[in-house]
Amino acid sequence: MTKDVLTASDRITLRRTEPDDLFQVLYIERDPAHTPFISQWTREQHIEALSDPDALHLIIEDADGSLAGYLIVNGLHDPNRSACLTRIALKAQGKGYGKEAIRLIVEWLFANTSVHRIWLDVKDFNLRARNVYRSSGFTVEGTLRDSVLRDDKYESLIIMSILRTEFRGLS
Repeated sequence: MTKDVLTASDRITLRRTEPDDLFQVLYIERDPAHTPFISQWTREQHIEALSDPDALHLIIEDADGSLAGYLIVNGLHDPNRSACLTRIALKAQGKGYGKEAIRLIVEWLFANTSVHRIWLDVKDFNLRARNVYRSSGFTVEGTLRDSVLRDDKYESLIIMSILRTEFRGLS
């Protein structure tokens, strides 16, 4: 069976997630190193996203074709042309796959959809991710203070975005 490739570089490939990939997706998502930074979905929520025409659920593969992570984009048909990079999670940090995946998906969205704005939220204490998003052209829009309750503690989210016009200026 041929994998449904969305876009690729010499380092990584972004392809549509298949049901057989969900075991690894859930494994990455539930890794104790990731759980403080990303919310966890049930298998059923991931399955629903696979067939949602408003979403992209993508596998990040390295140059060898091994699963390196996954990402989810929602809002492809948002009437305000504002898509959300809902999730990005990697098996291993520090290889540059996250930054490359962000570059590829932003480039693909602006080239292949009518999206005007891509936004995301990131926990305020996730400095590594915030730096990657900033270096990828995302701008801080504001803070949703104490907006997530986790383990009886409130966490704040930083909202970041990139506009089509800003992306053109980076190219």
